[in-house]
Amino acid sequence: MNRKAELYWNEFWQGKEEEKPQSVSAWQFGADPDHLAQLVRNGIKTATCSGYVFYETENEPLPSVGDYSIILSSEDVPLAIIQTMNVEVLPMNEVSEEFAIAEGEGDGTYTYWWDTHEKWFKEELNKIGHTYTDDMLLVCERFELIHVK
Repeated sequence: MNRKAELYWNEFWQGKEEEKPQSVSAWQFGADPDHLAQLVRNGIKTATCSGYVFYETENEPLPSVGDYSIILSSEDVPLAIIQTMNVEVLPMNEVSEEFAIAEGEGDGTYTYWWDTHEKWFKEELNKIGHTYTDDMLLVCERFELIHVK
């Protein structure tokens, strides 16, 4: 976590009665970090997903219910704090229309979600020597906006 995100995190918890959680992650969305962060800040985007294989190859733990994350801009500036409310690992072709719409992207349709994610996953998987399949495992995360900077 960079210094700006660390300061934001500490300032957010200053004076609160609840105990500050010991861990928080700071990250930016993959495809269009600034636009997607703005959708979160506007309350439109309440879900996100990533390929399970990326967690494996980067040796990263899966998100868990209750986790906090600081959403960063493309320039690593902290923009918001979210908290994970639900996590499911399921094949891409089993992602519900309701979840796809909760991602809040494009025209808000399942077709847009599918086409955009298929294209992005194909490109990203190719970079790490993997092949896209319609039933690739996704880590589907629902979150709540906690604070906007």
